[in-house]
Amino acid sequence: MAGLRLGPLLRHTDRSSATVWVEASRPCAAEVRCADGTGGTARTFQVAGHHYALIQVTGLTAGTSTAYEVLLDGTRVWPLPDSRFPPSEIRLPAEDDGVRVAFGSCRWAAPPAGAHDPVGPDALDSLAARIAADPDAERPDVLLLLGDQVYADEVSDAVRERIRARRGLDDPPGAEVADFEEYTWLYYESWLDPEVRWLLSTVPSCMVFDDHDVIDDWNTSAAWVADMRATPWWRERILSGLMSYWVHQHLGNLSPAELAADPLYAAVRATPDGTDVLREFACRADTDPASVRWSYRRDFGRVRLLMVDTRAARVLEESERSMLDPGEAEWLREQVLQDRGSYDHLLIGTSLPWLLPHLVHHAEEWDAALSRGERGARWARFGERLRRAADLEHWAAFPGSFAALGELIAEAGSGDRAPATVLVLSGDVHHAYVAEARWPDRAGAPEARVLQLTCSPVHNSVPWSIRTGFRFGWSAVARALGRRLAAHGRCPRPPVSWRRTGGPWFGNQLMTLTLRGRSARLRLEQAGGKDTLTTVEESDLTV
Repeated sequence: MAGLRLGPLLRHTDRSSATVWVEASRPCAAEVRCADGTGGTARTFQVAGHHYALIQVTGLTAGTSTAYEVLLDGTRVWPLPDSRFPPSEIRLPAEDDGVRVAFGSCRWAAPPAGAHDPVGPDALDSLAARIAADPDAERPDVLLLLGDQVYADEVSDAVRERIRARRGLDDPPGAEVADFEEYTWLYYESWLDPEVRWLLSTVPSCMVFDDHDVIDDWNTSAAWVADMRATPWWRERILSGLMSYWVHQHLGNLSPAELAADPLYAAVRATPDGTDVLREFACRADTDPASVRWSYRRDFGRVRLLMVDTRAARVLEESERSMLDPGEAEWLREQVLQDRGSYDHLLIGTSLPWLLPHLVHHAEEWDAALSRGERGARWARFGERLRRAADLEHWAAFPGSFAALGELIAEAGSGDRAPATVLVLSGDVHHAYVAEARWPDRAGAPEARVLQLTCSPVHNSVPWSIRTGFRFGWSAVARALGRRLAAHGRCPRPPVSWRRTGGPWFGNQLMTLTLRGRSARLRLEQAGGKDTLTTVEESDLTV
């Protein structure tokens, strides 16, 4: 009999359909059966000895909710027997209800119940507990997970012991994930957490990777890539990272129409074992990143979400360095400007913040100038070492891309069809803040309010060095120091200015946007004891 190994995860939803992702213990027919009579079925497909299905549920009605169960070969496997959680539901908001968007990033898997948690309460566990306690109360309509859903290079003690038992720790990559099988252990550890498993079964999710989904500082520079490719273990790591991301995260980001048009999805499902097909795709994605698109668009009524890949789509040659390759940049521009009057709020999801504390921004653009040889070969070597040691690889480290994104945002936010807000949603930096952008030298300031909203971590450490450094990074003294660095690197003044309007806040946390009509409200909540979430900031973004 087929068993449910992982899931269900409620992924893409729209006004009449939903997709549900599962992993089964063997090949089978997977079915979602809803209380209102709707449902869907799909056969599993196989990758590396694992069996997955993405089930499309059709015939749903906007403005309604329905409980659902999962069956494998006709046997009910979800809800779990004696579950302490309410039934999993598919809720589709009505067109005029607006949308609530919760987001965050950077989640280490929580330890087993009762074990000591060295990084404190998990914000996703706390969100799950609150929804389960009152299923009819307000909840997010979608959860955005903005990177580092798993940590391939910083595994738990339990995964470390499994690695030791399987292959030992002496040979590289040692106590890090080596292949697809070990990646599945990370997803089991993270998504079999009882609270998180139930939460992801009942709140739709959108996901995008960041570096730790593969390795710290992934694609920092061309020199970094060359160094990694010279190691004997990197090829298997990067291919397995991309394959496991496609299976566990990327597929569920796609709409039914996109899935129907995806030749890779069709090819993997058409063969008894899709491992080789998917591996060939991963090889191409690694060697020719421009041939693959991980970014995607979601529309929630009059809210447009663009989730942007800021890791795999980079151009790393120092003379042409760019956060997005030309095709990716053009795709983003098209999605931002297409039918511009059809949305009231534009959300740009990027794992890496666009607007950083001023000292950090100037340090990154300075280092980028050094690394490309602005001050000679000796400084260039220093710049590369510093870039890797200090993680200087955000938008500011790609000055042309930083400016281009700013100009695109300003264009989108200007004119009589401008949205009320353009909001850049990010994580990565293990604290939360709000920063507002201005264009002092641009003819015609944007009518939309433009904000950087950064929220991280969901569940991870926030050492004193991060707290001290980022608090200082926003100060006037730090800004003056940053300008000195920029002058040394002969960096032009950024075309956009910004100021911090909220934070910094430190802790395990989530931000939630409530978008209704042309109004936008922000709430920041932090996880506390006994699975609680405490509001530490709430504000109107459209005043």
